[in-house]
Amino acid sequence: MNDLDLNTLLGAEDDGGRTRRSRGGGKRGGGRRRRRRRNRGGFMAPLLAFVVLAGIIGGGGYYGYLWLSDALVPDDYTGQGTGEVIVEIKDGQSASDVAQELEKQGVVASARAFTNAIGNANRSGSLQPGSYKLRKKMSAASAVARLIPDNRLLAKVTLKEGLRLSQTLDTLAKETGKPLKEFTAAAKDVEQLDLPGYAKGKLEGYAFPATYEVQPKTTATQILAAMVKRYNQTAEKLDIEGSAKALGHTPHELMVIASIVQAEAGRQEDMPKIARVIYNRLDHNPEMKLAMDSTVMYALNKYGTAATFAETKTKSPYNTYLHLGLPPGPITNPGDHAIEAALSPAKGPWLYFVATDPKSNVTKFATTEAERQALLAEYRRNGG
Repeated sequence: MNDLDLNTLLGAEDDGGRTRRSRGGGKRGGGRRRRRRRNRGGFMAPLLAFVVLAGIIGGGGYYGYLWLSDALVPDDYTGQGTGEVIVEIKDGQSASDVAQELEKQGVVASARAFTNAIGNANRSGSLQPGSYKLRKKMSAASAVARLIPDNRLLAKVTLKEGLRLSQTLDTLAKETGKPLKEFTAAAKDVEQLDLPGYAKGKLEGYAFPATYEVQPKTTATQILAAMVKRYNQTAEKLDIEGSAKALGHTPHELMVIASIVQAEAGRQEDMPKIARVIYNRLDHNPEMKLAMDSTVMYALNKYGTAATFAETKTKSPYNTYLHLGLPPGPITNPGDHAIEAALSPAKGPWLYFVATDPKSNVTKFATTEAERQALLAEYRRNGG
């Protein structure tokens, strides 16, 4: 065996391998192809894994999108709904507060559907307190459309100037459908009404006459408190306390005078003169009784301004034919004009006035007893 054979036997495989990798183009090309095949196999595996992963993520994303869409689009009914629900929006409630209440009462499917609908309508800040008639299972958009001020459930009650408290309570009971006993009880519970201190704990004279909007759930106490609030606003605007002091009277006395003016006057233009007659009698020297028929009629729980001779003898602190000065309290609930007349009486010396023509409510004024008798004769000629 020669050296070649020995070398071949000893290192043919290794050296031959190196020799083949280092010699001959054909051999080298085969190695590259094998490497390309190996490289292609190494590239395809990650690619395949990526495709599979992308499919998983894509499928998850689709279902995630469905879940997210369901979460972002809240439950909502369709149509106008059925049945009837009375919903009250309270003062100071936000759109979110109202939405929760509507969902609770079964009006809308979800609070979020309502807040979305009212936001889309740009009305989040326009909800007005009041009671509204809605339906069960309404679409949120339909509920929003119904919650406008014109749809509030209201009873409008107009209380005329000069009504006594008893008449005021009767009118409120009739117009609101609430029991009279509720108003009677509320009128006695004056601590809940925020009466001014000078009212001496009585509502007569301070239930301000005006037109009031009453919601179905408004209580008798709340209604009367609103009337007192309106009086307090008027008193502040007219500075009743300051003006009464300048006139030498208390605010309560001024309201008593205003109530008499309201009861005695047939026309607004006569009110300042009637107020002047009252002041002139109160300040007269020697002392002079007011002798107002309206106060006697109040004492007797009758109506009118023409008391009989017998009626002027009735024993009551409200009978100004018997007692000097003002009666203990107002005899009506006076309005703005009567209060203003009491605050700013006309200038003049009059001590008397007579409604000479009951049909036209014309009132004439006199300074002397002779002039008064002449006016009384005219009154009788006109059927008085």
